[in-house]
Amino acid sequence: MDSVNLTNPSKTFHFILIKPSHYDDEGYVIQWVRSSIPSNTMAAIYGLALDCSERGILGADVQINITALDETNTRIQPHKLVRMVQDAGGQGLIAMVGVQTNQFPRAMDLAQEFRRSGLQVCIGGFHVSGCLAMLPTLPADLQRAMDEGISLFAGEVEGHLDRLLQDAYSRKLQPLYNVMKDPPGLEGQPVPYLPAHLVHRMSGARTSFDAGRGCPFLCSFCTIINVQGRKSRFRTPDDIEQLVRTNVAQGIHKFFVTDDNFARNQAWERILDRLIQLRELEGIQFKITIQVDTMCHKIPRFIEKAGRAGVDRVFIGLESINPESLEGSRKHQNKITEYRSMLQSWHKVGALTLAGLILGFPTDTAESILRDIRIIQNELPIDLLYFFILTPLPGSQDHKELVEQGVVLESDMNDYDSVHVAMPHAHMSKQELLNVYHQAWDAYYTPEHVETVIRRTKAWQFSMQKVKWMMLSFYAAAKVEGVHPMDGGVFRRKYRRDRRVGRPLEHPVIFYARYGWEILSKHVRYLWLYVMFQRAYRHAVQGSSLGATDVAMQPVQAHELETLEMYTSTAAVQMVVEKIKNKKPKIPLVVPIA
Repeated sequence: MDSVNLTNPSKTFHFILIKPSHYDDEGYVIQWVRSSIPSNTMAAIYGLALDCSERGILGADVQINITALDETNTRIQPHKLVRMVQDAGGQGLIAMVGVQTNQFPRAMDLAQEFRRSGLQVCIGGFHVSGCLAMLPTLPADLQRAMDEGISLFAGEVEGHLDRLLQDAYSRKLQPLYNVMKDPPGLEGQPVPYLPAHLVHRMSGARTSFDAGRGCPFLCSFCTIINVQGRKSRFRTPDDIEQLVRTNVAQGIHKFFVTDDNFARNQAWERILDRLIQLRELEGIQFKITIQVDTMCHKIPRFIEKAGRAGVDRVFIGLESINPESLEGSRKHQNKITEYRSMLQSWHKVGALTLAGLILGFPTDTAESILRDIRIIQNELPIDLLYFFILTPLPGSQDHKELVEQGVVLESDMNDYDSVHVAMPHAHMSKQELLNVYHQAWDAYYTPEHVETVIRRTKAWQFSMQKVKWMMLSFYAAAKVEGVHPMDGGVFRRKYRRDRRVGRPLEHPVIFYARYGWEILSKHVRYLWLYVMFQRAYRHAVQGSSLGATDVAMQPVQAHELETLEMYTSTAAVQMVVEKIKNKKPKIPLVVPIA
């Protein structure tokens, strides 16, 4: 638990930030000794709260104590937090921050427990904001929250936190704060920040920040464009420099830039130039992970400067290699004929490529999914591939249209986590889609392909050991822990009493016997996977370069449009290729000189 005391006045107000996790299929909270993905919302609100405290927005005689708890790596014990607030006079606000749809049931269970003790609670995040942005009426789960005295916050809190805290201090919290129509500018805003000991609860000690918000594209499955908008809003290079220096000073050298698409941040070049200056002129060492689109290599200087700025990992929204799927989801910006050039451009600057593949588009079948994975293995130089089941998240155009059409969707919000099936599919049953999702991990992370990827890493001089461990952690999260790698971590924690409301409390003997067996059996499977991956690593180290036999690493050539399976496997792909072949080059306009 982290409490920050900035002054020494006579009254205390507790502002407790909780980033809830969600439940596994047995109803237990998914929690780790070290979790994998940092919460940018937590960091952003923590930074804003520090600013509110420093400005004394509740009065000179009121001390604001800030506590930040990420449930993916910290056990939440409501009775202890209630006692802490009550012992300090009873003034406080519990803020459930960054709550995604699959986390909303857990957020509600916690909120109800706090409300029974008389504490004020507010829930914000993408589920609340997405529902209010896209649905004509308030869904039942949000209405229930307000009926039980839980406040909801829709939109971004910059410029509104003063009012929220002042209302809570006066015990006049509103049922709903809807600021969706008032997106804030980010220039000069207090920057995201978390103390080092909280960051070290993440594997790899990686913190996060958003350099900007908003994305110009129209992907139908995306919630960000409807919550944060399509207009680029961004922090200044001065802001970015400040947060980098602050974190480096406390020993944090790894950053995850959470912009949904950093390549479309209108300030990307100025931000990268400032980071390059810190690295190359001042010698400050740090590494950065960013998220980009598949056409980012077409932006002059972008990838070259990203490499110089310390970007060593890129998350890429590949989504599909099927043009029909991309067109159907309005992801028009993805051009499959550009994938190879883009991926090779990132390798040239030493960046690891991590790509997401969505399973369950309307035209998908089990056979087409496994075929696409095989093509990706052979023809695209992707390092780590991870899979999602297409999920109609509240706040997306997909969800809005399905609701309007009266399609029966999964009623349990906990299952909207991209590893469960939440809507019907045209060609596959729920179980068939779920089965091929699990098969996808086995199909990609074969010992042979693990060895191939590690050999490719050797060719472009990235750490082979690091790639081995990352591939192992991705595969093990899905196959051993049964969670998505983005929900994974180091050593799963389970607490008997931290079970979903409505599920029976297990007898201690049964619970601990099962938990102990899970720990033992998982470690046996981890050991088996380690042996498999270590063998592939050893073969890659000892073997020669793949050379001309590895099509994915070959330079892009014109004739490959006729030879690679990626461009010949389906009629839809062939139509795309034909359009490219028949596309006439633009002739520059020649203006006669008078």
